[in-house]
Amino acid sequence: MERPGNLNEYDKLVIRMNTPRVVIDNAVCATATLVKVDSARKHEILLEAVQVLTDLNLCIRKAYISSDGRWFMDVFHVTDQNGDKLTDESVLRYIERSLATNNAPRSNGVKGLTALELTGTDRQGLLSEVFAVLTDLQCNVVEAKVWTHKGRIASLIYVKDGDSGSAIEDVQKINLIEGRLRNVLKGDNDIRSAKTVVSMAVTHTERRLHQMMFADRDYEREPNAEGNAAAPSVSVQNWSERGYSVVCIQSRDRPKLLFDIVCTLTDMEYVVFHATIDTDSTQCYQEFYIRHTDGTPISSEAERQRVIQCLQAAIQRRESEGVKLELCAPDRRGLLSEVTRTFRENGLSITRAEVSTSAEMAENVFYVTDAAGHPAHPKTIEAVRQRIGMSSLKVKEPIVFSKASSASDETTTSSSLFSFGSLVKRNLYNLGLIRSCS
Repeated sequence: MERPGNLNEYDKLVIRMNTPRVVIDNAVCATATLVKVDSARKHEILLEAVQVLTDLNLCIRKAYISSDGRWFMDVFHVTDQNGDKLTDESVLRYIERSLATNNAPRSNGVKGLTALELTGTDRQGLLSEVFAVLTDLQCNVVEAKVWTHKGRIASLIYVKDGDSGSAIEDVQKINLIEGRLRNVLKGDNDIRSAKTVVSMAVTHTERRLHQMMFADRDYEREPNAEGNAAAPSVSVQNWSERGYSVVCIQSRDRPKLLFDIVCTLTDMEYVVFHATIDTDSTQCYQEFYIRHTDGTPISSEAERQRVIQCLQAAIQRRESEGVKLELCAPDRRGLLSEVTRTFRENGLSITRAEVSTSAEMAENVFYVTDAAGHPAHPKTIEAVRQRIGMSSLKVKEPIVFSKASSASDETTTSSSLFSFGSLVKRNLYNLGLIRSCS
């Protein structure tokens, strides 16, 4: 094998071409930090770049994406959650290192734990029953994420053995956990679709949740009777002359929106060749030029409708509904079981949850509604807080990312088909010669 110092000029050129070039610029734009990525194109490279930024809870305000041919060129305009530019040098170095090595983490710091994947019909008190079973089986919950959508629930729960503090590897105990949780998920009405899987595989939690709900075909289900919010506006139309399918999306802006969309397109085996993303104070406008991985555009009306349904579902799964409650308390065995049981006994339903532990402290977020899916009454919330602990459970003003008003599927589509030339010029301008944020 040749030593790096003995490489010929061609080999050196190949290395330079396949090593991403990352530039982080805080001087050009007054309102955002620019992250520029130039690289040879490879499968899932866009998803990896977006994942690095969203895993840091950064907000992508604008983006210009171009990856025609064999080259991938992106510019992301990013801020922190407060809308400020990035100034922490450690964060900037992490972004540059992760993007330059094509090394987006596959997991969210959950190595050495056992992953429990649960999907089934959502119902009031379900999580309370799940956490009660885990407590009874001496499983300590380290992290968990729970999404609900159209009456379905998907959850990834990371646990360790309560006695050894390590991953659960005993086959008999794994089988027992699977059986007990499957019985809880089945309830009286979900004999066939309830699924429980115990896994040691390392995966990205939120991407896996999307995959689980996609496999559960939540996008085909009718909304709950109490749900009256319209779906986001998504249109899909082919541009035959260029061989692209053009996807236009208008929705309420929220954190991780671009990740959810790119993740879904990637897992549906589409490739994004060009895209523009722009946001204002509340809305996000996105335009994607896509093809199948084999280079062909969308080929039928049924496929077009499926893409629309799947993208709408991807946007809606993470939308926050209900009152946001934050629990911060010393971690102990049975804490989640007790808290969720209190929610259930007071008639509250959990629409979304994020559970984590840090330095022996439990830091959990719950979004709750009443049993009918309506906003919980303030008196009920106060009763729950008094029972759990006023200082431990706090009410946070929910960031209302309600489903955006639906426009016609054809809105802006015809004009988008003729904007490709300006889109590419704008992308190249921002990728190489950008001088302003306008």
